[in-house]
Amino acid sequence: MIIVTGGAGFIGSNLIHALNHQGENDILLVDDLTNGHKMENIADLNIADYMDKQDFIERLSNPNFLTHIRAVFHQGACSATTEWNGHYVMENNYEYSKRLLEWCQTKHIPFVYASSASVYGMGKEGFHIDRACEKPINMYAYSKFQFDQYVRRILPRATSQIVGLRYFNVYGSREQHKGSMSSTTWHFNQQLLHSNDVKLFAGCDGFADGEQQRDFIYVNDVVAVNLWFLENSHQSGIFNVGTGQAQTFNVMAQAVINWHKRGKISYIPFPEHLKNAYQSFTEADISTLRAAGYEHEFMNVQQGVSDYLSRLNHRA
Repeated sequence: MIIVTGGAGFIGSNLIHALNHQGENDILLVDDLTNGHKMENIADLNIADYMDKQDFIERLSNPNFLTHIRAVFHQGACSATTEWNGHYVMENNYEYSKRLLEWCQTKHIPFVYASSASVYGMGKEGFHIDRACEKPINMYAYSKFQFDQYVRRILPRATSQIVGLRYFNVYGSREQHKGSMSSTTWHFNQQLLHSNDVKLFAGCDGFADGEQQRDFIYVNDVVAVNLWFLENSHQSGIFNVGTGQAQTFNVMAQAVINWHKRGKISYIPFPEHLKNAYQSFTEADISTLRAAGYEHEFMNVQQGVSDYLSRLNHRA
């Protein structure tokens, strides 16, 4: 059996979908379905069982809880970068992750977990897997950073595979439940469905209008990296998961416009509350991932957006 926490979420549900396509249906999906709309992400998936997140956490202390586990993909977390309840965030993202990692280590189970490029903060020191580059600027980022630090202490004495994946700007199918936290691709698509405008921020931090850049990565590529580590259990460590090539918001918006064959870009004033708290540029250093042996090419924005919108708008 494979365990996927956050299995009803964005990346978790895409991961289960890909596992199903590989013929893997013996999957325990762990999540909190308080937001019942997330069931849209999992209605077409095949799993062996579902377990509520809190029940799962409580049963981890039972030494007889679950046997013959092939791997754990830990995708579950509070992913809202706007959440400032530190107790809540650390309980969900740090303490939960520690307990699950310790359980996996006791049972010698491979553990692949979601970290985040947000640990790099404003990115002024670059985006390398290096403590000197890491300076989180919100509670979500801090919780991910602190768990990475915990993993770094564990790795030298690990009894089984531990892999942390620092996701950059992921977009793709099954993200609609995230609302304001959904990708810009999803928001641009919604804007064009209801008007003829795609709205981008005006320039900031020395960047012209819409020329801020992010390392946008398609969710299918993120899933492929996860599955590669499942098949390469000798590889452990923390890795950036991006394309390694930043592209502008203008390029992203234009890709959405090109798919719809209509629309135009308009620029709105840069929000005051985001000044000095906004990543105007991100670009993953993927040299560590390549050195581990991952050779697959990543989709660029034009390729990923075309595939995504074809799926999204067909379903709509």
